This record gives sequence, structure tokens and C-alpha cells, in this order.
Amino acid sequence: MNVEIASEPLLLWNGAVEHSPAVLVACHSPEHVRAALQRAREEELPVSVLGGGHDWAGRAVRPGGLVIDLRPMRAVAVQGGVAEVGGGATAVDLVAAAADAGYAAATGTVGAVGMAGLALGGGYGPLCGVAGLALDTLLGAEVVLADGTIVTTDAEHEPELFWALRGGGGNFGVVTSMRFRLQPHPTVLAGSVLFPFSQAAEVLTGHGELLAEAPDALTVQTGIISSPDGTPVVFVNPTWAGELREGESWIQRIERLGAPIMSMVGPVPYAEPLRRGDQLFAADGRRYAIRTRWLPALTAEAVSALIAAGQERTSPLSAISIHHFHGAATRVGVGDTTFGIRREHFMVELLASWREGDDNRHRTWADAAANRLRPHALPGGYANLLAADHHEQIANAYGPNAERLLAMKASVDPEHMFTAIALPTASSPTFPAGPGASGS
Repeated sequence: MNVEIASEPLLLWNGAVEHSPAVLVACHSPEHVRAALQRAREEELPVSVLGGGHDWAGRAVRPGGLVIDLRPMRAVAVQGGVAEVGGGATAVDLVAAAADAGYAAATGTVGAVGMAGLALGGGYGPLCGVAGLALDTLLGAEVVLADGTIVTTDAEHEPELFWALRGGGGNFGVVTSMRFRLQPHPTVLAGSVLFPFSQAAEVLTGHGELLAEAPDALTVQTGIISSPDGTPVVFVNPTWAGELREGESWIQRIERLGAPIMSMVGPVPYAEPLRRGDQLFAADGRRYAIRTRWLPALTAEAVSALIAAGQERTSPLSAISIHHFHGAATRVGVGDTTFGIRREHFMVELLASWREGDDNRHRTWADAAANRLRPHALPGGYANLLAADHHEQIANAYGPNAERLLAMKASVDPEHMFTAIALPTASSPTFPAGPGASGS
């Protein structure tokens, strides 16, 4: 197999993805990307785009295809509270450059994730309450379209493409650079509080009640992971992006949700929570499978389903992560971007992780956990985490935006050269999507 590796070895986050490309083209500029697309046409090769390589479904590498490798394009430049970010830059690249200039950036919870893939599909993260999703901070992008045209898109230039990019993923072209609005929170109050699994019901229920009162400055990720001996524990990871003394009172309320095994929360650089995510979910050959649900609330029934899923984990590396969508993220109209839900909710990430053994056993756990949560969940799910065969959730993932999204896809990529996160085939929202639900 003729594989061209001009930069660094091809390493995907998910060790379970074992297929290989025919050609790996390291691109240093939009012109390189255009040439790679032309080569793919001439040789009739399927195309995929590699940034951070964290897409668990392995969509960065299409079997026997041509991979446009954007990892050489990782430069980040900051000026006046705006970051110009290369298409291959990771969250930690952006955060480091922002910190040097006295800012933070809305990212996900893992530093090694590529910013393009994260932000084009959504981007739940520690600053959700004050900044919204990562995609809500996207100000513009440079895109190489399927026909080789290089365009700049923002609210005033190619606005329909800009709308589609913010939630529709990399389905419309190759994003070679982006501009992000930065946040004035280089230091946050953050860390982790761990509780015994025996207290899971009271902690998770109390957590939901506490967050119903929480201000924008407090965004909390919670869930179930393993302690060093492999037994499950409940984690609550707060991030406070506001006046630190006020935040301390909220941390104390979190600690009183139960009797903590450990509490380590304090003022840290914004990069610290991302570093912890990299440690927990490393790209070290582990195999992953992810399922996701949107919960409208942490009801007693939903909490019971989460606890049962935690008890039934088939690997100590597996985890349940619950992300709170609130604050600034809910004040964006559902028609203002492609992202299909703008009401307050909890995004549950059911992450099966293992090193070896029966792959089906661990994937079956993730499927069973998702099915257990289904009666308590909203239709749809976080598109960045949905596989191509999650048809029912995909149909509702984009809310009322599906038809407009598909029209844009047909306009700029009628031959479907780009295949990124799954797109719906029809618009069938069946839930209140939040502010602006009737917007275009």
C-alpha cells in the first residue's frame, strides 16, 4: 500500500480503528489541500480530513482513501482577543497561545482534540456557561470547497456556509483556518471532587438540583470513573469562571453533596482541566466506543439508569461523563447555528474503553447503557459522538435545521466528497429545542 507520510506517523485516538488509507498527504497551506483534492479526483479516491484524530468512529481515515493531513497547520496567532487558528491545531495549542496573551478559549474537556473537528460539531466544555459551545465562539473560517475554490466565510461573507459549518461538521469542505473569540478567564477555579459510589444516588440527584440554581460562571462535568483499584467512584469536576471568592462558596456546596473521598479544587490555569482529560482518555492504543444521550434533567429514574450503567461497566477504563449545557449556550437561537438543541440539558457520554479482549462485550455495554437511558432522554443526540448507524438519533440531532443543512450540503458538495459527522435525511424535531426554535 502506497502511504505517503510527510509529517508524523498516523495515530488515531481510538485503537479499535484499524483500517488504513491509500495515501496520506501532509498539507501546509490551502493550496496544498486543493492539490490533494485534485489528486483524489484524478485517482478516484475517497477523501477524509485528519486534524486531531480524536473522532472515535475513525472518520478521519476512510479505508483505501486519501487523507488530507492538516497536522502541519497548527499555528495559532492571537490579537485583540481573537485567535487565528490553523486547521490542524488542537485545543491545547489554542489554549497555550491564548494564555500567553492573557485569555482563555472555549474548548472541550480534552486538550489533544482537534479544534476544527470539535468546534464544527459543537464543543461542550468547561466554559459552556459563560461562552457557550466552542462553535458559538467561531467568528469565521477559511474553507477549501470540493471544487478547489478557497473561500473565507463569516457572518457577512458566505453566511449560509458559515451557518452550516457551526454544527454541521466537516461535511462542506476542508477548514484550513478559523477565527475564535477568546474569553477573559485565563485562571479558573477548577479541580475534582470524588465521592464513594455508594453515595451515587444522592450525589447525582443533588448535583442536578444544585445546577438548577447555578450561575453562568459555574459549569460542572460529572459522572462515573474508576478509582485506582478499579472500583467505581462518582466524580464532580467544577470549573468556575468568575470572581474566585464567590466561586469558593459553590465548591463548598458541591462538597456537601456527600462525604467526599477527595476534594482538590483551586485556582489553576485554564489548561489544567484539559490536561486531566488527556490523562484519563489517552491515545495509547486503548480501544473506544461511545454512545450518547441528551437528558432534560437528572430525574430519579435517569439517575437510577446511570448508576446501573456504572455498576455494569465491563472495563475499569470505561466511564460515564455528564456535561451540563446551560447559560450562554442556551441564549443562542436554535436557528442561528446548525446545532439542534438550545434548551438546558445534560449531554451524557457513555464511553467504553478497553485494551484487549472481547470487543463486542464492551460495545454491548455501551449499547445497553444507551438503551437504558432512552426512556428518560430527549430525541436526538450530540452529532459529534453519533456513529453513522445511529439513525434514529441522527434524524433528530439537528432539530429544525435539517432541511436547510441538507440544502447547503447539496449546494457546495453535490457529489458528497466530504463525509464527516453523520447528517440527517429528513427534518423531524419532536422536542422543544429552546430559544429561537421557530427561527430559520
